[in-house]
Amino acid sequence: MTEFVTTLIAAPGNAAALEAARAALADAVPGARTTWLGEHEAVDLAFEAAEAPDRSALGRLIDQLPVDLVVQPSAHRRKRLLVADMDSTMIAQECIDELADLAGFKAEVAALTERAMAGEIAFASALHERAALLAGLPLATLAEVLETRITTMPGARTLVATMRANGAAAVLVSGGFTDFAEPVGRLLGFDKVRANRLLAGDGRLTGRVGEPVVDPDTKRATLEEEATRLAVPPEGTLAVGDGANDIPMVEAAGLGIAFHAKPRLAAIADARIDHGDLTALLYAQGYRRSDFVG
Repeated sequence: MTEFVTTLIAAPGNAAALEAARAALADAVPGARTTWLGEHEAVDLAFEAAEAPDRSALGRLIDQLPVDLVVQPSAHRRKRLLVADMDSTMIAQECIDELADLAGFKAEVAALTERAMAGEIAFASALHERAALLAGLPLATLAEVLETRITTMPGARTLVATMRANGAAAVLVSGGFTDFAEPVGRLLGFDKVRANRLLAGDGRLTGRVGEPVVDPDTKRATLEEEATRLAVPPEGTLAVGDGANDIPMVEAAGLGIAFHAKPRLAAIADARIDHGDLTALLYAQGYRRSDFVG
């Protein structure tokens, strides 16, 4: 027999929905042990089973409730390596779309971004096509966008700070650009940052991206390389993203999470966070609200 844990997580203000979800799963898994991680926010139901429970079947019991569900073995629940996407995951925006807005091409670029994140077109070709539309944009525009338009996702600082305070490493790996990823990484406390480079000359963007491009395979490779370097087994890794370009690293992680994600990523992830903020990833690891840092 193996011990499994089902974690139910609700956004603030949904205490009644969380209790309804807890009751539904308690009926479905008789004898499950209940542990509250955060009052009105998160609860664990631990139980033993001969094989992994059907996550989809459990999810259907609560699919009308604004509650997120994470099902996993109890062993190796606390992760020692976090690898995270940036745009629409650690920050609330897509940086290239904000740049394009100031360049007068937001509609065209946002449409390409949406298709790339949905997995409808190849990431690298979409990146080059979007970057080309930014040719001639003054470099000062990047600083303006960073200062006035970019906001961190709720729970991002707490997620990174809490994991690092408990000995984990955190890596930000983005198909976006170093001009944004590096300051965002410093702000949120990541140990390392990996992202694409926008090329410039005479104080303006050239419309080209430096090679090699940070693409979906790079994201997976970054997770695997960092896990090897830190001697973290695969089951000790956590990856989170929102788009189809995050699929390889989410599949490779011990716990791969789709955060308010596009359908292709949500379909393959170990868990989906559709309602909560990024502190849901702490609850998924068994942290209590009283354990949170920052």
